[in-house]
Amino acid sequence: MKKIYIYENASKPQAIQCAEYAARKLLKMDVECYAKDEFLEKIDPELAKQFHRIKENELERIIDVLISFGGDGTMLSAANLLLKLNIPIMGVNVGKLGFLAEYSIADLDKALIDLVEGNFRIVERSVLEANVKGSIYYALNDMVVEKRGSSRMITISAYTNEHYIGDYRGDGLIVTTPTGSTAYSLSCGGPILSPSAKVICLTPIAPHSLTYRSLVLPDTNEIDLVVFSPTGEANFVADGRTTVQIFNNETIHIKKSDYVVKLIKPVNSTYYDLLRKKLLWAANVIDEPTKCEKNEKP
Repeated sequence: MKKIYIYENASKPQAIQCAEYAARKLLKMDVECYAKDEFLEKIDPELAKQFHRIKENELERIIDVLISFGGDGTMLSAANLLLKLNIPIMGVNVGKLGFLAEYSIADLDKALIDLVEGNFRIVERSVLEANVKGSIYYALNDMVVEKRGSSRMITISAYTNEHYIGDYRGDGLIVTTPTGSTAYSLSCGGPILSPSAKVICLTPIAPHSLTYRSLVLPDTNEIDLVVFSPTGEANFVADGRTTVQIFNNETIHIKKSDYVVKLIKPVNSTYYDLLRKKLLWAANVIDEPTKCEKNEKP
């Protein structure tokens, strides 16, 4: 990997600092570094001179890999930028949990060496595609239909392959990929899905009835959602980035896209290693013997 695009969350000073640090390391390894003008204006001018300035329409022709510095939101922005391009993304987590931005700042030096030397693997993640009012939207994580400007619940009639599923009554409905199963869907009680699973999951948001549960469908199925809101309107949100106002009786058509997002992962790590690390599944909550175990008196 000799031509690398540096992509950062401009609102996070730490992301800019980490990106600048990484660029110095990469330049010493004879890597060509590329970036947008907004980033170069914020770093050391002497370092900026060693960068190549590039426009987004030139990425596919020049860039080998994109390194994202930020959190999962920055990764989603990078995924949207590269959706139709054959460029893999390496995510350095400068945020909080970081399921998508898997590489940590603490291991950045080794990660950069591994990247340049080709010691990594590339995984493909599925993407959702939605037709809303004749416009096409994409999401790596999830698509959400939610209430707008009111505390009153909405009703979403759901269909798959023209078969009626039911009416979801509550605050909204999440349609998630396996990648997005550890995001909004998880916080609403949805299942964790292996990224390699060929499925789409529907998870209700604050459902009116306890009988509503997540529904997992084959990703070959197509989904239609029709909304009824007491206010006459609701929101369609793709990956938390793009919001479209929708009105009663308008249909949202969702399916798996032909596009995929390519992510760079460490050679010797698995998705289950990531789950243990991020969700602390391997943590021992009892590190010291209790008083009873020590035979101490209260």
